[in-house]
Amino acid sequence: MRTGAAAGHIGYYHEAVCYDSAEHLLGVVVPFLLDGIEAGEPSIVALGELNAALVRSALPADSKVVFLTGGEMYARPATAIRSYRKLLADHVSEGAAQIRIIGEVTSRALGPTWDWWARYESAINHAYDEFPLWSMCAYDVRVTPGAVLDDVLRTHPRTALPDGSHPPNRQYIDPVGYLSVPRPPVPDPVQLTGPRADLTDPTPAEARLAVHAAGTGLLSADDLDDLVVAASETVTNARRHGRGPIRMRLWTAGDRVVITVTDAGRGPRDPFAGLLPGTNDNGGGLGLWITHQSCSHVSLDRGPDGFTVRLTGGVPL
Repeated sequence: MRTGAAAGHIGYYHEAVCYDSAEHLLGVVVPFLLDGIEAGEPSIVALGELNAALVRSALPADSKVVFLTGGEMYARPATAIRSYRKLLADHVSEGAAQIRIIGEVTSRALGPTWDWWARYESAINHAYDEFPLWSMCAYDVRVTPGAVLDDVLRTHPRTALPDGSHPPNRQYIDPVGYLSVPRPPVPDPVQLTGPRADLTDPTPAEARLAVHAAGTGLLSADDLDDLVVAASETVTNARRHGRGPIRMRLWTAGDRVVITVTDAGRGPRDPFAGLLPGTNDNGGGLGLWITHQSCSHVSLDRGPDGFTVRLTGGVPL
């Protein structure tokens, strides 16, 4: 039987904690965790180093709360979903009636790469709904941009407050609706310069050669191998599921390689493409899912010229 605010709820109970002080954060998180432990529910912290230390110091020394490394859990959205789904499935198989998690994305995620984390926050309402999960996502309003906070309210059905209330967010949009609205990504400044390579209708092999030539000596061997795979998958998807012509452009900066692949189609119909593996062959979902786990950042954009996938290897802007 589920306990607390999620008692009687079926599926995922997803909340935001938009806090403005340490006291505010602890006032929500500590009771959430201690009540879970008292109820015998797995209670997990996946916060950054500073907030994890803050919460740890506020808990009893013998607390059975489990601390994960938040930065590692939130390296990439698709990887986070895959890792959390395994974690949740393991707890359910062990008999858990409810799992409680407090987490936060890294501060870097709140900048120009927020687009794929906004998609993550929306998609997990679907991706975790088969589990008895009650999770809170922490956002410090003192440093979180206003546009990001707007997305937080659109992607979290509720907000948890220190007084113990859990009001619904009137701005919330269901994930299919939210993910179906085009949201152009923030341009990378390197795209304002001339591309190092500009290929029309490239084959996957030509894409791999171009990325390897550009990234050798610039990216680590692992990052370069991952980006080569991602570029190859993206071009394959464009050739198989998109419409010609296909244009691949590539730029390099001191710490990254940026690639765009554009075709004249409308992109995948699946709103969860990239974040969850595709379930059929008509949307390129599996290739995008692989790509989302191989790059430092992936953006999807539907514009007047068609559908563009932008891949970044190395350190994103």
